Amino acid sequence: MFEYKKLKLKNGIRAILIPHEETAAATVLALYEVGSRYETAELAGASHYIEHMMFKGTTRRPDTLSISKDLDSVGADYNAFTGKDYTGYYIKLQADRLPLAVDMLEDMVYHSVYRPHDLLSERQVICEEIRMYDDNPMMLVEELMEEELFKGSTLGRRIAGSVDSMMGIGREGLVGYRDRFYVPQRTVVAVAGKFKEKEAIKLLESTYGKRPAAEPPKPFKKFSVGSADYVKARVRLHKKETEQVQLCLGFPGYPYGDPKLPALLLLSSILGGTMSSRLFLQVREKRGLCYFIRASINPYQDVGSLTIQSGLAKDRIHEALEVIMDELRKIRAKDVTKEELVRAKENLKGRVILSLEDSSQLADWYAKQDLLQKKTESPEDRLKKRFAVTAGDIRRAAADVLRAARLSMAVIGPYDDQAPFLKHGEKL
Repeated sequence: MFEYKKLKLKNGIRAILIPHEETAAATVLALYEVGSRYETAELAGASHYIEHMMFKGTTRRPDTLSISKDLDSVGADYNAFTGKDYTGYYIKLQADRLPLAVDMLEDMVYHSVYRPHDLLSERQVICEEIRMYDDNPMMLVEELMEEELFKGSTLGRRIAGSVDSMMGIGREGLVGYRDRFYVPQRTVVAVAGKFKEKEAIKLLESTYGKRPAAEPPKPFKKFSVGSADYVKARVRLHKKETEQVQLCLGFPGYPYGDPKLPALLLLSSILGGTMSSRLFLQVREKRGLCYFIRASINPYQDVGSLTIQSGLAKDRIHEALEVIMDELRKIRAKDVTKEELVRAKENLKGRVILSLEDSSQLADWYAKQDLLQKKTESPEDRLKKRFAVTAGDIRRAAADVLRAARLSMAVIGPYDDQAPFLKHGEKL
């Protein structure tokens, strides 16, 4: 589907070039192997804070306007994102402006100045972002579930941290954290779209390639589902007078590269990945108990999660839970149908093909794999693995993952008694 070239810059930064001649755009994506799971309690939210500060001014571009003006003048699409195990920055623009994208990203990441007044103002911005999430039940419920699911691990922390932790992060701690983790050994830069290979390599070597090598920090503590926490279902209630109840169920899943991950992905698609999925048909279409219900997976380097989320009628929440648990028991006990399996495979194939028409998605596909798995898999190879999954593979994944002892449930609504919710989990 796509040819790509991997190389190492002189300082050890991994670079990936993915040419795509059927576009007039080019994307530069810089990914760093650091996210909220690497933070100490005192620095909770630092990865996200750093992401914000990259847009506040550099030694050559003294303020936000200087950065945005250069990019807006060529119609660029640019942004950044922070996860639990990675942080990324990208610029997508017309192909002949590639030098601007490479220079700008390197300047922002390595030459931001972190002025005291910018740190103060952006801290307030992030605190408002945190309050926004806290006031949005649909966003908050998933964070509450993950706090419970990954209890005792930094994976359970919120990416943005808390208002209290943000107020305690100073310039010295923030810059020190950046310098520890933004090192060549933890960096992948991808260039995707329309470009000349020699020019792209020269641009990368003259910018990213000049960063000095440094000793990488110690690895994170791996998560284990074999702890004493996983002996029975757990429920996290957040009492709030709402007309609609937000529900999120989570189970520990499989990490990146696990041979069982394709089966779990197809399982989530059949359960709640489309408008023809089992949960959508049974909970919404047949009974009218919700507006939305979905299932998804989220892999990390050492573990993953399978999540089911829905907004439900508060007077019928227990009816909905009965239906959801019944569907989980069914998919665990009996093979999915041939029609369901074919439909799920074709759906995932279509999503991959359509997404990779975009140079930014191409860059993300290859860079994220190389960063987190230290290897890359072509779309063709990944699709082969998915198409090799059998109904038996899905049933075995369901039996392994969908266990009562591994269930974590979060509920936002007018409730203060866990017992009725625990009963649903125990029936699984």
